[in-house]
Amino acid sequence: MRLAVIFKDQPEMMLHREKYQDRHFAYLDKHHSEILIGGGLRNAPGAEFVGSLWILEVDSFERAEELVQNDPYYVPELREYEVLVWGKAGDRKVVL
Repeated sequence: MRLAVIFKDQPEMMLHREKYQDRHFAYLDKHHSEILIGGGLRNAPGAEFVGSLWILEVDSFERAEELVQNDPYYVPELREYEVLVWGKAGDRKVVL
């Protein structure tokens, strides 16, 4: 099932990002078959991150929760998230 995870960060999350960036990227690499797309969200180009977006291909909502909660970036006090079912429009080819 294809899911989108939308993360919303507290401002203090920037310090956590800096400290755990290498571990987070290694985690994304390790789970690349399930975390298909991931990246930070900003309010304007060059601004600090205010959240992130993942597109997942997983077997269940429970697996999505596991991936989120085991990510080195996940700290409940600094980051909240929502998991939603996602599907692209039509049969158009995805180009990134």
